[in-house]
Amino acid sequence: MSEAELPIELDRESSVSLAAQVANQLRAAILSGILQPEHTLPATRRMASDLGISRGVVVRAFEQLSGEGFLESSGAGGTRVAVRPDIQRPPKKEQYPNRGTETADQIDLTPGRPSGSPFKDREWRNAWKKAISEQGNTHLPPALGTVELRKAVAGHLAVSRGLAVEPEDVIITGGTSDALHLIVSMLRTGGANPRILLEDPGYPRARSVMRAAGAQLQTVPVDEDGLRTSQLAALEDIPDAVLITPSHQYPLGGRMTVQERLGLLKWADQHNVLVLEDDYDSEFRHSRMPLPAVAALPTNAEVVLLGTFSKNLSPWLRSGYLVVRGESGRGLKALREALDTPVAGVLQSALAHYIQAGGLSRHITRARREYSHRRALLIDRLGTRQDLELGALEGGLHAVIRFREPNATALAAEALKKGVRVIPLAGYYADRPPVNGLVIGYGAVTDLQLSEALNVLGNLLDAGPVAED
Repeated sequence: MSEAELPIELDRESSVSLAAQVANQLRAAILSGILQPEHTLPATRRMASDLGISRGVVVRAFEQLSGEGFLESSGAGGTRVAVRPDIQRPPKKEQYPNRGTETADQIDLTPGRPSGSPFKDREWRNAWKKAISEQGNTHLPPALGTVELRKAVAGHLAVSRGLAVEPEDVIITGGTSDALHLIVSMLRTGGANPRILLEDPGYPRARSVMRAAGAQLQTVPVDEDGLRTSQLAALEDIPDAVLITPSHQYPLGGRMTVQERLGLLKWADQHNVLVLEDDYDSEFRHSRMPLPAVAALPTNAEVVLLGTFSKNLSPWLRSGYLVVRGESGRGLKALREALDTPVAGVLQSALAHYIQAGGLSRHITRARREYSHRRALLIDRLGTRQDLELGALEGGLHAVIRFREPNATALAAEALKKGVRVIPLAGYYADRPPVNGLVIGYGAVTDLQLSEALNVLGNLLDAGPVAED
């Protein structure tokens, strides 16, 4: 139990006795909720000393409130606020009034949110215990990441992606946003703002981060399969780098063919363009075997692979990695050395223990089954509807629903009123007319929550056009 900080002010000129003043103010604090049942009051001797009054005054006040049922004494445990079922305390004020309409009972289908199950995993807790029990370090973690975590990431990529990586090729990052900021900063070392080509639609956060870091953004319209070599050949202005999501185009969900990947690499080599491969959720494939990473294909072009623990573990960790080689790799390492690491050493140690003990691999296997089951539920509920097109289901943690009517933004607003949060597809488009639809994340919800949310969405689709605000 915590000891309460008592808001008591005494008026020695008042006709009300000091004992009554103490009792009145304590009673008011309990009734208003300032003092809670878990609070223990200070010892009478110490409280008397703090207030500059005799101990007998405090004892009389405590006895008065104990007789009324506001306080109870537990001997050596001290005097604490009693549980009074007849006292109705006012509800606590919302601590974060500007967080919109998010509530505890809301079903949140925001994409990119994985299952929270690893935090309930014994292996995850054991990894943290090992990390915490290690001899305390008084120096900063290595700028490029701890040796143990870089080795663990290299070993994981060899098994999960068939990618031959040396630990020296790995840079530990504070997630994808940190990685993108680092890359743009490295490209800016020549002085000019780098030009980066992006898929449209694509990841909105990537656009905002790179723009804030000083990049000039170009976009190219893509479908589910991402960039095509013919589009690259038609570009008039050659960019400094191109960001792609070849394993699972975000958000549309397809994948680049091997032929297009090889064509991209040939073009990048010819024009000295840095290829940025965002491999954000390649471990979760549901229907087809994964294609090799672009970084694993033979080429003279420089490829930087961006990986994250946000999708296979949790975005709460804010941790990821880069796989770098060549001149760009040397530049990124030098810049990271200058800036230092943004990732806490204890987190890096826990991740290394978890990966090396096989915990991450086993979690991914369990999560893949979990996500596959929810994917099947989504297909069962929406796949037979003739008024919509269901996509992005080959892998990952989300699906895309495209339809003519009603307007997706208006539908999302109506769904939110009914306790379901979904994201309109339009928000992923940058420079081209958006497609009407929704992006539905199913990683972080239970089967029951997903079923309830699909009921709400199905009813709204059946109702037809929704009035726009």
